[in-house]
Amino acid sequence: MKIQLTIAFILLLAASSSYGQGNDLYKTANVFLNALDKNQKAQAQYPFDSAERYRWHYVPLNDRKGISINELNSAQKDASVALMKACLSESAYKKATQIMSLENVLKVIENRQESDHYRDPGKYFFTIFGQPSAKGVWGWRLDGHHISFSFSSENNTIVSGTPGFLGANPAIVLSGPEKGLEILKEENELAFDFLHALNDDQLKKAVISTTAPGDIITTNTRKAMIDDPNGVSYADLTAAQKAIFVKLLSVYIHRYTRLFASSMMKDIETAGMDKLIFAWAGSTENGVGNKRYYRIKGPTIIIEYDNTQNDGNHVHTVVRDLKHDFGGDMLLEHYKNSH
Repeated sequence: MKIQLTIAFILLLAASSSYGQGNDLYKTANVFLNALDKNQKAQAQYPFDSAERYRWHYVPLNDRKGISINELNSAQKDASVALMKACLSESAYKKATQIMSLENVLKVIENRQESDHYRDPGKYFFTIFGQPSAKGVWGWRLDGHHISFSFSSENNTIVSGTPGFLGANPAIVLSGPEKGLEILKEENELAFDFLHALNDDQLKKAVISTTAPGDIITTNTRKAMIDDPNGVSYADLTAAQKAIFVKLLSVYIHRYTRLFASSMMKDIETAGMDKLIFAWAGSTENGVGNKRYYRIKGPTIIIEYDNTQNDGNHVHTVVRDLKHDFGGDMLLEHYKNSH
């Protein structure tokens, strides 16, 4: 019964039609909270300044906090759907639902028993931090295997949506009913389009190593940082190369609602597009078995893509906002002062 309910929830996610209703985000969050019973609410809600707000993971865990999809009834699931759709773009929302469904694919690949819930599309957890309000500071998190988004809001405006993680295992489904499914295809193909558009001198700068790291370098750290300055600069690109680069950048920025994505992009542009650096490591050939990694790094942002595990068929991607991860220190001070 649990598996049937979870599949129904994923279908509900995919069928929902309205995206980015961020103007009433606090109302959407309160609808979700008020749909929970007393015990569920105690499980799902933490103070905004709780240390739990900084705890996030993209690997399978048995001790995640918050309330899981498996613990929600139909009306509560409807409310959780609305909360997700208030902050994510249509494309990111679709990717998230597909990533949840990959848990069933992994269960078959790993020959797990029906009673084994290590791979479980219902083990994605919702957590509210603070009290959602029009003028206050609060946030919420969606966390599970290969999905983690941390949102912070002030004065009814999203000020942060990072860390923002999406992963896929397998990156390309090789067999079964979902054969050929590649959830993070844009992130892969546009990067190769850009890499193959570089001339020899640019390629020498861009490829910083013939060996890819075994995972994203920032992992699940509290504060993201990569000191390595190597790579090819946006300033050194031709107009045609810049166009491909911006398309790739936009895939990540537009995981979020239009207004918030525009805000993130404005921060990047204000800090200077010419300061963005693209770096690649590992194989420069596409396809399963070719382990590779790339990143885009600038004064305000780090974006990472890593496809090395499972013989180059297991993707991790992340967006880290160097100014506003988890809302940033200034937002936390605003919260403390208001209390």
